[in-house]
Amino acid sequence: MTNDGQPSAVLDRSRQEAGDAMRLPQDTVIVNADDWGRDSFTTDRSLACVQRRAISSVSAMVFMEDSRRAAELAREHNVDAGLHLNFTLAYSAPHCPSRLMDHQEKLSRFLTAHRLAPMVYHPGLASSFEYVVHMQFEEYERLYGAPAKRVDGHHHMHLGANVLRQQLIPVGIIVRRNLSFGPGEKGFLNRFYRRRQDLLLTRRHRLTGFFFDLQPLDSRKRFEAILDLADRFDVEIETHPVRDDEFRFLIDGELLRGTSGVGVSLGYILRFSESASVAGNTSPAEPAWR
Repeated sequence: MTNDGQPSAVLDRSRQEAGDAMRLPQDTVIVNADDWGRDSFTTDRSLACVQRRAISSVSAMVFMEDSRRAAELAREHNVDAGLHLNFTLAYSAPHCPSRLMDHQEKLSRFLTAHRLAPMVYHPGLASSFEYVVHMQFEEYERLYGAPAKRVDGHHHMHLGANVLRQQLIPVGIIVRRNLSFGPGEKGFLNRFYRRRQDLLLTRRHRLTGFFFDLQPLDSRKRFEAILDLADRFDVEIETHPVRDDEFRFLIDGELLRGTSGVGVSLGYILRFSESASVAGNTSPAEPAWR
């Protein structure tokens, strides 16, 4: 015990936390793990990354076999968890409402029938989209004890035409933008569509300035360019630690290897939220932002 009656272990922990805060870099990137709660293996892989401070946050699936346990772990370990909307992967939680499964099955058939299907508004499925989104938000709040403050989607289906046109995501919360690509990576129409969609999103939601997939893992130059954006923009990197190569890459600290002054954000924290409306779908493969 200390002289004031406070256990010395508590003071030691406070000093450690203060020391960690002083050592945190000023520039950070958000590294987010998708599919939290899909199954126990996926959840445990992501939790290991959280504990190593290799990722910032997770995106939680509801109505899946590990959703309940994942929510308990998130609350126990103070894991920053957003909602990972799922329209295409069959719900696997025990006692999932049959009506919900039926509606999701209809949406899945439509969305996976063609790669361009998510871009098409389907008026006949409007009520199904509304119901499935509502149920997932409601279940998230039940499991996590608070409304979702951040949303993305399995295979990015949260950016589908029905979801956006029907304005099914509550206004004001953070929404994942489109992947950022350079002029040589996607066609002009593809990039124009993504940029227009992101600009529309900024009218109702907060977005990062850039969004990248952790893959490919073999380009150090690409990661250096992505990290270089962190002093001017909020940057999110999507990862799936359930994949062996990505898990090892994160656990071994390869993302920040050889860098200084940039770290992994301790949570999904937007530092430049106003800049999100002016950043575009530009990849660090091109020097357009320099």
